[in-house]
Amino acid sequence: MPRDALPLFISDLSKFTKKLRLGLAAETETPSHLALLGLIARSAGHSNFQELKANTPPTSKPDPAVARALRVFDDLGRMTRWPTGQKIQWLCLWPFWTQIPPRTKMTEKEINEILKAGSLFGDHVVLRRYLVDHRMVSRTRDGSVYERVEQSPPPEALALLAALKAQRPSKDGGRFSRKATTPS
Repeated sequence: MPRDALPLFISDLSKFTKKLRLGLAAETETPSHLALLGLIARSAGHSNFQELKANTPPTSKPDPAVARALRVFDDLGRMTRWPTGQKIQWLCLWPFWTQIPPRTKMTEKEINEILKAGSLFGDHVVLRRYLVDHRMVSRTRDGSVYERVEQSPPPEALALLAALKAQRPSKDGGRFSRKATTPS
């Protein structure tokens, strides 16, 4: 049998232990490994171990790229340096993308304000250029008008955004200077 991690939620520990005790008392000898798995599952309110396993959401291992991208941000969610590696750079652009209001035409100055508020390394121009290069933001040929390109962030970007939100102090309500917006 594989050794997968399988979380077990027990809503009423007292009820669980009573059922487990009764199940063990009904056994004439020490139950086998599989019988014990079934007994634990039934005590937790499932019909059998297979049902418990089928109804448990898969546990996902953290993406190493997300962990590397997370190290680029401080506790307030501001980027402290431009990372190496294209995938990490791309991931680090998503928090900025969420700060750009959807379906709003903005000037270069307005975009720069958002990028400066979210970065500490002093090169908002590289952020703006990469947002355009990665088709996260569109701009007119002369660079006078910018607009966020609506799209669904990929799973690893969502994981980074969630990790940044979790580490941010809850008092401030927002990461930079604007409220974060993601597509519905």
